[in-house]
Amino acid sequence: MIDPRAVVDSSARLAAGVTVGAFSVIGPQVEIGAGTWIGPHAVIQGPTRIGRDNRIFQFASIGGIPQDKKYGGEPTWLEIGDRNTFFEFVTVNRGTAQDKGRTIVGNDNWIMAYVHIAHDCLLGDNVILANNTTLAGHVIIENWAILGGFTKVHQFCRIGAHSFTGMNVDITRDIPPYVMVSGTPVEPHGINTEGLQRRGFTAEQIRNIKSAYRILYRSELRLEEALERLREPAATQPEVARMLKFLETSERSITR
Repeated sequence: MIDPRAVVDSSARLAAGVTVGAFSVIGPQVEIGAGTWIGPHAVIQGPTRIGRDNRIFQFASIGGIPQDKKYGGEPTWLEIGDRNTFFEFVTVNRGTAQDKGRTIVGNDNWIMAYVHIAHDCLLGDNVILANNTTLAGHVIIENWAILGGFTKVHQFCRIGAHSFTGMNVDITRDIPPYVMVSGTPVEPHGINTEGLQRRGFTAEQIRNIKSAYRILYRSELRLEEALERLREPAATQPEVARMLKFLETSERSITR
């Protein structure tokens, strides 16, 4: 399953069923789980741990050192879960000692061509990053978020679960769960109703989220006042509680 023209370091650990294409390079301290497919001309550097049934297409660069001038060669990691797809020219860097020391990609993510995932980023599950999306360091992307092509995310920003960004937006503040944003400068434009329906949210849950969105974005309340208004519905509506918790723990404030 390893093309004879590939270069695989003797210390790399490849499970049964791993495929490595021609001219790919697998470096030391790399672990790859069963069923993962590595196309031609990919480069994977360690320390990196990759799970099962992933697909890594040609010219991807996975596990390179962080593009951070403070990095001094410390042992840091990249951890990738299962069933992810990384298309052509994707770059994913390891973590830095200034943060957790790990860049983490969860499961079932769809990472399209030319995406960059910088050091210390954390991706959840079922995330879609469209072509040329660029994540600066320390970015958190929660489950089921979708980022449109050429989205650029400032360092330390958080993108909430089930949120959606349009094309070519510059994200400099957090995006709450469920919210759709677009434009330059970026602005909120309702909730991701279509995505929520596809993922099994009930009509009542979607109504609750819409009501919370109106309190946050249409009531002309200050953020602190909006949070206070959200506490009552959040006590009985888990979908609103998720939004409230996100807002209460936001460190960069939110796109509003």
